[in-house]
Amino acid sequence: MASSTTFQKRQKEQNRQNKRQEKDARRKQRREELDRGRSSAEPGVDPDIAGIVPGPQPVAEDL
Repeated sequence: MASSTTFQKRQKEQNRQNKRQEKDARRKQRREELDRGRSSAEPGVDPDIAGIVPGPQPVAEDL
């Protein structure tokens, strides 16, 4: 009886490790995709403010 409990615990722990590894792989892939998107911007230019023109803005009706 005790050996089956030990086996179940081992199996449960292996499942946890596999799930953790899959999750880490997904996170790494997501980070790489985000980095690829960011690297396409010009160096030294903040992508949050790229394309913003200083000064008076056109009236919304003119757009």
